[in-house]
Amino acid sequence: MVAVALMWSTAGVITRQLDHARSFEVTFWRSFFTFASLLVILPVFQGRGVFEKIRRGGASFWISSLCWSVMFTAFMVALTLTSVANVLVTMALGPLFTALLARIVIGHRIAPRTWVAIVVAGVGIASMYSGQVGGGQLGGTLVALFVPLAGAVNWTVSQRSHASGKGIDLVPAVLIGAALSALATLPLAIPLRASGHDVALLAGLGLVQLAIPCVLSVLCARVLKAPEIALLALLEIVFGVLLAWVGADEVPSRAVLAGGALVIGALGVNEVAGWRQRA
Repeated sequence: MVAVALMWSTAGVITRQLDHARSFEVTFWRSFFTFASLLVILPVFQGRGVFEKIRRGGASFWISSLCWSVMFTAFMVALTLTSVANVLVTMALGPLFTALLARIVIGHRIAPRTWVAIVVAGVGIASMYSGQVGGGQLGGTLVALFVPLAGAVNWTVSQRSHASGKGIDLVPAVLIGAALSALATLPLAIPLRASGHDVALLAGLGLVQLAIPCVLSVLCARVLKAPEIALLALLEIVFGVLLAWVGADEVPSRAVLAGGALVIGALGVNEVAGWRQRA
């Protein structure tokens, strides 16, 4: 799972090495190569029956696929508009958005410790936003908000489907999500300006940053408990900020560091407290 977090974290620094590809073209190529990679990887891991799962996928499966598409698109577009640190810290709000949405839709009870975490993380995000007003990066951070929001919807739909005895296989949904993202962004990406160097880097992102860790994270979920996965996934923020700092000379502002520390601290304490309580 540590390796998965490391692979996830490479998107920011790789994006900063591109020559000509920008915005929707970056999203198109990364989603296209994710789709192409999973088209080869999934039959190896799950057999050709994976295509039958897609064919029989119900409404929940397609909603999940659409959520993945939104997440893929918003993440890469946000990276072209604002700093890596802004995007990763904003994405970290996913578990808290999920808790709120699950409370509204499914009726899940939110523990007092999680309410505290939501408030503290909210203060951290507010401090980040206040430092971006007038700085030209607020728009990118707002786009990044679609990632945890879509993730919360995805998880809630998956839970409702599982409760009704019709569980969703999320990995084939990732395949369709990548295809939808590529199809949606292709018209916006034309004319394609990516150099051969750009295409090679984005192909690497599709395979190594998304397709492979996606499959590995599913395997990890069979061994690790949910709190362990959630805590280890937070390493993506640490790795991502450090890689962008060292590899692209992208130094995070004090507001981002302070706000990010509040968000990561709130999430970490919440998960550890929940883990100990269940134990």
